[in-house]
Amino acid sequence: MSHDDDGAVDAASRLLGDADGLLIAAGAGMGVDSGLPDFRGEQGFWRAYPALGRAGIRFVEIANPDAFRSRPELAWGFYGHRLRLYRETVPHEGFAILRELAAGMEGGCFVFTSNVDGQFQKAGFDPEAIVECHGSIHHLQCLHGCCDDIWPARALQPEIDDGSCTMTSPLPRCRHCGRLARPNILMFGDGGWVPDRTDAQWQRMRRWLRTLRRPVVVELGAGVDVPSVRHLSESTRAPLVRINPRAAQVPRATDIGLAMGAAEALRRIRDALRASGPER
Repeated sequence: MSHDDDGAVDAASRLLGDADGLLIAAGAGMGVDSGLPDFRGEQGFWRAYPALGRAGIRFVEIANPDAFRSRPELAWGFYGHRLRLYRETVPHEGFAILRELAAGMEGGCFVFTSNVDGQFQKAGFDPEAIVECHGSIHHLQCLHGCCDDIWPARALQPEIDDGSCTMTSPLPRCRHCGRLARPNILMFGDGGWVPDRTDAQWQRMRRWLRTLRRPVVVELGAGVDVPSVRHLSESTRAPLVRINPRAAQVPRATDIGLAMGAAEALRRIRDALRASGPER
């Protein structure tokens, strides 16, 4: 279906109006309207982190458990900066619109996201109805694998030297063995990530999906380079509304692609639903 015309928006609103449950599938592009970087390409990453650009350090090299072993102050400078940024970021209007869209559905909604930023929880979504398939920056684990414990990062208050992208405050330590801790995030080349928290989230989502008769998937800002979110969206075989300003192509003729940013597309879908009749 055509990507960005009023007909596609109206068709998306009809899918949502007929659904009994909303699966929200979100990639890095979901945070762009909140002012978050999506690290698109090395140049985009280095614009966000110029100190790493000056050193020629690529995203895959710093988002890697080996960086915590070889350059812990630098690795924690990068992740500590992100943790602080995500804590300060206000979720954009699109999050509230998604909650509004799901509120009239019998089965409500569930979120599947590759983002580690915790923005859906911050926007008021039920933490028990979110899958963070790559983990969360708001949780820690032992770098050295002394145990499988995962604990909140609430006590961590990172202080960062932005000129060098290094953490100047004390590095977080494992609460069991006292050695270096790391974010509970699935990184590149990562054989040490503890998946237990995410595995439990997956189980809850599968149980929820089995309760639905007419689910619909709204996918927002999901990339093609690491297509975890796209694979999930398409594997459910539910009707799909794909929102992506650069890659809105859809796999089936019955699916809908909208070449827009998340906030704009969601506003237009909500307005079309409101214009179509009384609230459900």
